[in-house]
Amino acid sequence: MTDNQVLSPPNTESAGPDRATLARAALAVAGVGEPAPTTAERLAGLDERRQEISGKAEARAVAKQHAKGKLTARERIDLLFDEGTFIELDAFVRHRVTDFGMDRDRPYGDGVIIGHGLVNGRRVCAFSQDFTVLGGSMGEAFGAKMNKIQDFATTIGCPVIGLNDSGGARIQEGVVSLGQYAELGRRIARASGVIPQISLVLGPCAGGAAYTPQGTDIIVMAEETSFMFVTGPEVIAAVTGERTTLAELGGPAVNSEVSGNVHHVAADDKEAIAWVCDLLSYLPTNNMSGLPSYAYEAQPEITDRDRELDTIIPDSATQAYDMRRIIDRVIDEGSFLEIQRGFATNLICGFGFVNGRPVGVVANQPLMLSGAIDIDASSKGARFVRFCDAFDIPILTVVDVPGYLPGVQQERDGIIRHGAKLGFAYADATTPMVTVVVNKAYGGGYGVMGSKHLGADINLAWPTAEIAVVGAQAGVHVLHRREIAEAEPADRRRVIGELTESYRTKFSNPYFAAERGYLDAVIQPRETRLQVAAALDALRHKKVEFPARKHCNMPL
Repeated sequence: MTDNQVLSPPNTESAGPDRATLARAALAVAGVGEPAPTTAERLAGLDERRQEISGKAEARAVAKQHAKGKLTARERIDLLFDEGTFIELDAFVRHRVTDFGMDRDRPYGDGVIIGHGLVNGRRVCAFSQDFTVLGGSMGEAFGAKMNKIQDFATTIGCPVIGLNDSGGARIQEGVVSLGQYAELGRRIARASGVIPQISLVLGPCAGGAAYTPQGTDIIVMAEETSFMFVTGPEVIAAVTGERTTLAELGGPAVNSEVSGNVHHVAADDKEAIAWVCDLLSYLPTNNMSGLPSYAYEAQPEITDRDRELDTIIPDSATQAYDMRRIIDRVIDEGSFLEIQRGFATNLICGFGFVNGRPVGVVANQPLMLSGAIDIDASSKGARFVRFCDAFDIPILTVVDVPGYLPGVQQERDGIIRHGAKLGFAYADATTPMVTVVVNKAYGGGYGVMGSKHLGADINLAWPTAEIAVVGAQAGVHVLHRREIAEAEPADRRRVIGELTESYRTKFSNPYFAAERGYLDAVIQPRETRLQVAAALDALRHKKVEFPARKHCNMPL
């Protein structure tokens, strides 16, 4: 080409389509006949979807749930979390099932709300099942959401709270639904002892749905509206012929007082959620974080309230008293939060504060079975001790125990195996442990109730303590059987009295144990609060290491 050569204009007939034509063709290929929505329209579309999730659906749910005396899934979330802090995840998740006409009912969220936020200023994860959406049943999408929030809570190390209100497995999805329960159960097991896990049963909780809460640490039910069982009344009637009702089979009273499945029963949803918020104030965020603490102006000197302890133990061995009177005067006033109050009432378990720091309390209750340990009490105490130990919550044990409960039925039901749980739990614990013996400490009961022999750090006793294999009277009748039999009938009562007093002086008192170092001190009752507080303060940085192992093998 020469410098002065002039280029010809392009041939428009052969140059191809112009830009407008190309744009129209691209839209046609994409299946779009009209221009794409504007930014404003897309933003409005999100608002419409949000309205469908939290507006229209909630209005329908309110009418259904309130008619049953229950709150909606979102109302429960709003009550649980500090205002404006809840961040919802997976709000647009929907199932993908097409069988049984399910493709015509694909609600956003798939029947469960998950997310995280603040409860009293501390991070918490939660899920809230919505019974008004597909019966709150678990399918693949529903289960994936619950597994996601469980994983998220474990990853960031914060408590997870489950608000259960479900019809159980989603039948339309078959084994996929069952698999989701197993997936969740595995995650709960892996998170056990790592993060606090709390379940609220605020509606039906049946079949596979009933097992997942049992893997968590604390379970709460609501009166009248919640039920929990593996097999419903209809199936039981068909298989066994037994006739029963929902309340008789799995109501709050049965679960809290008979089976011991539940730790607290509240009047309604609001009270249940408030109780859980209170409970969280005693618990750490996870097993590696420090315990919460609160400003508390403790009295540095003995007070009149302390002196009331001097008169609590009755002079008569046959007269009972309420152990809660002692507990209330040793921990910070008004701070005791009891769990499983209606189950195994011969043993008291609960949380309190000592100088503003959490402590777990285990104590015999003389008002019930004289405080003897039976199968249920051993299981209740062992579970509580292990929970406290998992999160390094110090344990205060208050002892007044005549031993294990005798009886043919207890033996046949496995008191040997179940009774070993309590001692095993104490022996395996590494959290700070302080024990106070206030009255009886007989036989195996003495050993398993936080004794020095099981690893308790500080063991104290009142002058009223009787530490022995058996009580003085029982011991005399065994050791001096012949001498009593040979005594003149008119003189027998005096002989028994003298022998009993001699036995009590030598053996059935705290000083015999203190001489051998099994007790660190014998104290006046009025000194207990100050002594316990000082002991716990000294133990704040306790460290114990066990030999390497995969895990212990507790007598379950």
